[in-house]
Amino acid sequence: MSLQWTIVATFLYSEIALVILMMLPFISAQRWHKVFKSRILQMLGKRGNIYFLAFVAALVLLLLDALREMKKYGGVAHEFPEQPLAQTAMHMKLFRAQRNFYIAGFALFLFLVLKRLVLLLSTQSTVTASYEAAIRQAKSASETAERLMKSNEKKDENEKNEKDEQQGKVIAQLQHELDQTKNELTKARKDLQAMKQQAESVTTEYDRLMKEHEKLQVNAAPS
Repeated sequence: MSLQWTIVATFLYSEIALVILMMLPFISAQRWHKVFKSRILQMLGKRGNIYFLAFVAALVLLLLDALREMKKYGGVAHEFPEQPLAQTAMHMKLFRAQRNFYIAGFALFLFLVLKRLVLLLSTQSTVTASYEAAIRQAKSASETAERLMKSNEKKDENEKNEKDEQQGKVIAQLQHELDQTKNELTKARKDLQAMKQQAESVTTEYDRLMKEHEKLQVNAAPS
């Protein structure tokens, strides 16, 4: 295998290993996102499109070269029926061309798959981070609303207690005034009763005096 195809095969094996790593469930998208945001990959990412297009172009050229070799040796592989060594050599070259074609094809395919996986993992990490931030924000808003509701309930309860206390004070004051009024009314009734008794006593005394006066006049008349 020539140097260029050794490099492509090594790259293909590396791609397979990376795809398997990215498919492992215990490595989260956030961890891959941190790896993608590392300083080295960030430096490479500044010209990532250039590197991507250059590598894709190189793989496409190698794929076309392997396809050309397949067509070249595929047509002459059976032209030497009387020369087994030459025919075997043609079959070996055809096999190598087919091997190189598959290596370049799978390397190109996995390279596109890797690019897509990186994009999906980054997007998933961003969406997950946004979702977690939204959950935290919603939880914070819920806790704030709950605190406000409790505060309002406590405030309403305090206002109700103050109102009840004020009403209790008013009721106690009215009850005190009512008791005073009752006491004054009872006292007035007693005074009225005493005045009635006194008036009756005065009337009785007046009648007695009038009777004595009439008796005195009657006794004084014959003389």
